[in-house]
Amino acid sequence: MPGDLHNHSTCSDGSVPIHRLPLMAARVGLDTMAISDHDTLLSVQYCYDHPTQDGVRLIPATELTGYDYERSHRVHLLAFWPDPESKALREHCDIMRQRRNECCLQSAREIEALYPQFRTEQALEYAKDSGVLYKSGIMQVLGELGLSDGSIYGETYHKLFGWNPRGIVLHSPEYRPVRDVLATAKAAGAVVVFAHPTVYQSMPLVRELVKEGMIDGIEVEHPRNSPEDRAECAALCEQYGLIHTGGTDFHGANHKVPHPVGTCTTADDQVERILELARKRRGIEV
Repeated sequence: MPGDLHNHSTCSDGSVPIHRLPLMAARVGLDTMAISDHDTLLSVQYCYDHPTQDGVRLIPATELTGYDYERSHRVHLLAFWPDPESKALREHCDIMRQRRNECCLQSAREIEALYPQFRTEQALEYAKDSGVLYKSGIMQVLGELGLSDGSIYGETYHKLFGWNPRGIVLHSPEYRPVRDVLATAKAAGAVVVFAHPTVYQSMPLVRELVKEGMIDGIEVEHPRNSPEDRAECAALCEQYGLIHTGGTDFHGANHKVPHPVGTCTTADDQVERILELARKRRGIEV
């Protein structure tokens, strides 16, 4: 059976606690799931500690964030089976946790000035599992207080946190250069897959990294990848012998357009390629 290799929990900006995700996969007939929370080792360690849950094999993963400074775009990289003791990876996650918190706490303070009903402490309740205050947690509180349009990523979100036009309380963390993040993932022995190229208009970068042999695979099947990008990514995987993955990018209720677990999947033979490469790099049984 196929696997869903891109999912988020309350260990980052998802709405569902991590222990509930495997049963969602089992109920739709999947036998493999990767839980890939943003720039954290929490999902990695959970999956190492629970290699199988509810009959579903769990792949340790994290979604690392970098920046393509040449084109001014964020980049997401899925790192499967990383070493949780890697010094470089731990430093990356610590840096991103600190920077994200600083930005969202500043946003929260500015929202307190806009809306006297809002309190940062209430939003921090949504950060208990992750240790990071995300914009989605702030939006949850605004919805509870009747101060938003009821959608996490609706009109109120774009007014506050939008990119174009820029939101009135938006503060963005400084991201590390994408090649530095790639080096971090490789130092941790991870199998590295370029996530959802369409989301941040990243096809030019994908072409570069593929030719340089810098990535192991591409997330071809994703709800937000365009048909054109999917076709090109599949062709690149075929031409360069890369791993062809699929993942739903599940966030639970924290989605503009919701997609249930299993919407996009990875074929069995591609899951096995990830496992084989992880065994080779890490020298461990997976």
